[in-house]
Amino acid sequence: MKLSQFRYNLPSNLIASYPPKNRDESRLMVLNRKEQTIEHRIFKDIVEYFKDGDVLVLNNTKVFPARLYGEKEKTGAKIEVFLLRELNRESRLWDVLVDPARKIRIGNKLYFGDNDDLVAEVIDNTTSRGRTLRFLFDGPYEEFKKTIYSLGETPLPKVHERPVEPLDAERYQTIFAKHEGAIAAPTAGLHFSRELLKRLELIGLNFAEITLHTGMGNFRPIEVEDLTKHKMDSEEMFIDEENAIIINEAKARGNAIIAVGTTSMKALESAMTIPGRIKPYKGWTNKFIFPPYDFGVADAMVTNFHLPKSPMLMQVSAFGGYDFIMKAYKEAVNMKYRFFTYGDAMLIL
Repeated sequence: MKLSQFRYNLPSNLIASYPPKNRDESRLMVLNRKEQTIEHRIFKDIVEYFKDGDVLVLNNTKVFPARLYGEKEKTGAKIEVFLLRELNRESRLWDVLVDPARKIRIGNKLYFGDNDDLVAEVIDNTTSRGRTLRFLFDGPYEEFKKTIYSLGETPLPKVHERPVEPLDAERYQTIFAKHEGAIAAPTAGLHFSRELLKRLELIGLNFAEITLHTGMGNFRPIEVEDLTKHKMDSEEMFIDEENAIIINEAKARGNAIIAVGTTSMKALESAMTIPGRIKPYKGWTNKFIFPPYDFGVADAMVTNFHLPKSPMLMQVSAFGGYDFIMKAYKEAVNMKYRFFTYGDAMLIL
């Protein structure tokens, strides 16, 4: 399939810049692949579609305040630094994006905070925008992380075109977030409230947790028309033995596996050994899923409404069927569903 096939008309006013008042009260579009039907519900109605013994696969990654604002030495030029990943804990080395990139050279020092609480030195220019920074911080690691947290900002995608607000620190995070490392929330998980998880537990659902630290590859524009030539950025992921067993045993019983989000789906497919079975996994994945693709583990998925030409839309189209998904998206636009980060949800059965 070609990149241009994933273009659709999305009015900018349908991109949700704020979360709904209650997590579990977004709208829910339910797609049944077998029947080719579309239903319109509220997210907490999702309990009606699962049964005792089914497994919900949740991504428990935790977003950290990855966006820093600093100044360049001597000139005082304003520089935005986006922390992508920690390369070396001891040396305080980080892989980052800087903006504007053209102003930054190897050897430049950047200062963060009103009192220059944090200083970093540019030690490598890796790509046109990417850099490696060494933070010059003598204190213990815990102090360093505390400083990053106090200066950093919740990395809400810029498409929302609004300042980050205090509510984002809580709402741009799932209630089951545990392991820090993501620069973006696994947004399908944002719809789950504690009350809803309890209701699902009471009807007999099991939960399996995986960790996939959502990275920048989900947001970089795809620049090739031939999708087979696109290379996704690698993301770190973990599935332990206990959670692999929960998934494999449910599969063996004939219960449904429901992937919550494209990141959970990517993790399941990356850890699959033979169809229906996964193995414990610790490492990286750069899996890029687009139609046609045979999925081997999940029977259903929960996802948000994604932007045109995004890798997430391509994965959802591979799972739901390209024509069916495009029809559903057209209906979502006509019915004014909310899109992207804080938007409404889709359940594909």
